[in-house]
Amino acid sequence: MTTTWILVAHRAGARLFENTGPGKGLKLLEQIDHPEGRLKNVEINSDKPGRAFDSFGGARHSMSKEHEPKEQIALRFAKLLGDLLEKGRALNQYSKLVLIAEPKLLGELRDALPPHTASLVSATLDKDLGGISDRDLPTHVGGTIPL
Repeated sequence: MTTTWILVAHRAGARLFENTGPGKGLKLLEQIDHPEGRLKNVEINSDKPGRAFDSFGGARHSMSKEHEPKEQIALRFAKLLGDLLEKGRALNQYSKLVLIAEPKLLGELRDALPPHTASLVSATLDKDLGGISDRDLPTHVGGTIPL
């Protein structure tokens, strides 16, 4: 019996499912809420960027940030999910992994996975299925993995 974990993630949360083979359907293992993912940049950080002076002349301009606050929150969430998936791998709870998320978060998830865990990814789907009910999910992912 092959156990596959299916992570359906979006910026405001994630659901982790288990599938034990074709015809077995999906079993919800864990639901992870992440309300910070719903916040807008202005709600996260009202502080304006610092100011810098040019080396000559009187011009001033704002200093840029490497990542916007919302992006930093998404990166931390991807890391949290990566740690969860790594823990399951270390405990041999699954042998295949499917990642489903909107394209940007999917990339962040891939980057957050340790190499051993990343090697178990058997399929990915770059769609935001966070609003799809557990019951309707198989119709959206059935082409990606046999349920």
